[in-house]
Amino acid sequence: MYGINVTPVGSTDMVVIVVCSGLFGLTTIMLVYAWFNKKYRPIRAKNLSWTTCIHVSGVLWFLGDVVSNGHVRIKGPFAHCKLWIIWFRVLFCYVYASMHIVRFFALDRVFNQGKPFRGLTVFIYLTVVVLVNVIYCLVIQLIKTELTVQQIDAMEACNVTQGFRIVAISIQWVLWSCVAVLIFRLRNIQSSFNEFRESLAIFAVAMIALVESTVTNMVFPKYPLILPRRVEKTFVDVLAANVMIWLIIGHPVFMCLFYRREYETAWLKKLTKDGHKKEYNVSSGKFGMTAPYTKVNNTTYQGTQLNFDTVDSTNLDYHRDDHCDESTFEEDDTLCNPLSAYSNQDGIPISLRGNLHIQRPRLNTPTMLTGTFAKPSIDGRQVI
Repeated sequence: MYGINVTPVGSTDMVVIVVCSGLFGLTTIMLVYAWFNKKYRPIRAKNLSWTTCIHVSGVLWFLGDVVSNGHVRIKGPFAHCKLWIIWFRVLFCYVYASMHIVRFFALDRVFNQGKPFRGLTVFIYLTVVVLVNVIYCLVIQLIKTELTVQQIDAMEACNVTQGFRIVAISIQWVLWSCVAVLIFRLRNIQSSFNEFRESLAIFAVAMIALVESTVTNMVFPKYPLILPRRVEKTFVDVLAANVMIWLIIGHPVFMCLFYRREYETAWLKKLTKDGHKKEYNVSSGKFGMTAPYTKVNNTTYQGTQLNFDTVDSTNLDYHRDDHCDESTFEEDDTLCNPLSAYSNQDGIPISLRGNLHIQRPRLNTPTMLTGTFAKPSIDGRQVI
């Protein structure tokens, strides 16, 4: 009928489904590990909830690909072309791209506009993303099948009209063009987790997938009937969906797994050096790791103001102050516990070490410092 050699659904298609499911499974395992370590500050900074929503939309997008790309016979539960193509593939492909737009907009809002992105704001944007795309798919659903998507029983396949195909691909280009604009606005952000370079990598992956999708749909409009073409299309979509998640959160997860304490300490120091402590509510003390309000043994420390007589670091009791602000990018209780980054005496600032007795300086009276590391001088005074 179409002058092409049709490859029936077979074992190769099942292998494609299993392998692609395995890739999503690996990404899911990584996200589960991230959730178990959600108090790890470099992970929390990546907005774990939003990243997980992006991943879920990618999984549902894949379910639509399985049917629309012809990896199963269109009969039984799969004999509903509009359901799988419009409400799974198209909807969640758009949601996936739209959530990336909001994610980059959140970075622009926090770093460039100086406004928070948390709580009700996050919920509102998520609702807008879902509603806009659902309304679009509802309109497509109400248009008669001859103009959009219909089932061809004799071929056990779904037929997508050229007009619908062109519109669908054009909208994807518009969505990722919005991403490009936002990435351009983020070009001057040099954050501790390299958001700009990460954003460029994500955009590059998206462009590869979008160019491949455009060429495949325009040159091989009946690609679901051709085994090499449908395998290629599905693998490119799946790889793109998973690689973008790994680019977002893979590095902090890897560092948390193998270099947990060292990376967090270095990350916090670089965060302060880059001047982004305001965006994450991290005020700069001597070591750049002090939250706005922190209590140690009922003593309050605000910024670089240390008000205390004597501190015994062998009995440090870290508590979250009621006045401690939440993270601007995402609620993060650990930012309110900054001293937990120090695991031993050597890492604690001098003013907080328990082996020193700190006295208030008095006029014409030398300050006497005694402790393990203090040695008496010739005249009997203690010096460090």
